[in-house]
Amino acid sequence: MSKILNNKAQIISIAKKTIETEGNAILHLANLVDEEFAEAVNDIYNSKGRVVVTGIGKSANIATKIVATLNSTGTPAIFMHAADAIHGDLGTIQQNDSVICISKSGNTPEIKVLVPLLKAIGNTLIAITSNRESFLGEQADYVLHAYVEKEACPNNLAPTTSTTAQLVIGDALSMCLLDLHGFSSKDFAKFHPGGSLGKKLYLRVSNLTSLNERPQVNPDTDVKDVIVEISEKMLGVTAVVENDVVVGIITDGDLRRMLTKVDSFKGLTAKDIMSKNPKMISNDAMAVEAMEIMDTFGITQILAEEDGKYCGVVHIHNLTKEGII
Repeated sequence: MSKILNNKAQIISIAKKTIETEGNAILHLANLVDEEFAEAVNDIYNSKGRVVVTGIGKSANIATKIVATLNSTGTPAIFMHAADAIHGDLGTIQQNDSVICISKSGNTPEIKVLVPLLKAIGNTLIAITSNRESFLGEQADYVLHAYVEKEACPNNLAPTTSTTAQLVIGDALSMCLLDLHGFSSKDFAKFHPGGSLGKKLYLRVSNLTSLNERPQVNPDTDVKDVIVEISEKMLGVTAVVENDVVVGIITDGDLRRMLTKVDSFKGLTAKDIMSKNPKMISNDAMAVEAMEIMDTFGITQILAEEDGKYCGVVHIHNLTKEGII
């Protein structure tokens, strides 16, 4: 047992040290952002082409993430593996493209072969490297300095802190470009139509009410028929409607509470057990607003209206199914 406890303590210690080492390195990066960084951002922004991001090894993995972030925030980008580039994929690069080359040392054999080829094409070359004085750093038009003192690896070998720094520099670059492009939440939704984040930005209440039955009774409807309506529409609720306007709501919880208070519900009608002034939402409102109201008031359904008239129900299951919650 003591060995296990010691093992746990060691694991926690290593994890904390790793996080602290990488965290401190990231904070130091803020001191390295300078006018050259701003010039590189402006160069990309004013370019008529894409951003081609390349690297090798772990830096290539980071390059693919930076490409994904750029594409999702309004800057067209494409990944090109450095090793593949010198074996035919150099044709990926078009005339007006900007090229970002990622390498911690800036001196790997593949980079030394690739950089002169990139320079010969004549595209803007931007380096993300820990070593300004490297081959890559000296050949690049702009250097985004991703210096790290040491890796989190105890042997100072496995790319850990350095790749984290590269990723953060890529995020900083992407966010600067996002701001220059005036990329809005509506743009984000357009670029992420299938994800839960995008749905929060474009999915409306009307998209959900159209999926459901529309339970409805009038104030004088017999309670027995109210129970049937709630059961058939399977939403655990019904609106009480008069002249197309909601005057109340009855939930399955209201029915259970009624049964604890009366021996017989014979002669009772909807208006006798309904809750007046129920929470309502516009059918044109965003679905996320419905979620916020439900969360605030601890309810699982909300009635929707359009031009003051009842038009349906949104159930919490709709939001869960769409990934809003």
